[in-house]
Amino acid sequence: MSDPDLDPATLHRQLEAMRPQLVRFALLQLRNEALAEDAVQDTLIAVLERPGGFQGKSALRTYVTGILKYKIIDNLRAATRERQIDCAEDQSEDDAIDALFAADGHTVETPRQWGDPDRTLEQKDFFKVLEVCLEKLPAKCARIFMMREWLELETDEICKELAISSSNAWVLLYRARLRLRECLDLNWFGARQA
Repeated sequence: MSDPDLDPATLHRQLEAMRPQLVRFALLQLRNEALAEDAVQDTLIAVLERPGGFQGKSALRTYVTGILKYKIIDNLRAATRERQIDCAEDQSEDDAIDALFAADGHTVETPRQWGDPDRTLEQKDFFKVLEVCLEKLPAKCARIFMMREWLELETDEICKELAISSSNAWVLLYRARLRLRECLDLNWFGARQA
């Protein structure tokens, strides 16, 4: 049973409104505009062909993004070419990262209290800031982060797809998480406490 408040014309308008964000998300993962467009198009067709699939138990955007997530995974698994990810950082960045940690490996500063994470995740503005923070990451680091955390691919799948070692994958994920933490501290959590 589909959401009774969502007629076909409204569904079509809402899908068109979210299309640019879906394309940006797909492009971040697929790194090919044509493939990203195809994945989004396949997603939108799937939603329109089965409007009864959306039952209104979540936001339409969540439902559509979930479908897109699996279209992207299918695309990544189908890709036959292998790519090398080289997220080599310069020495000054490594020094900046090292400055965050004490000799015993613990962080120098305790992260700020972020409040109630469940409530924060429900806020639309948080995802806008998160998207900006992801766009500030080096493209290759953002991609591996999204593959692991959003697409929920296993590390061995990511390594195979990107032709990298597991230790390289963990280093890239570590760097991405540090940068995201810093960006969110500055642009979301710090701004909310001011």
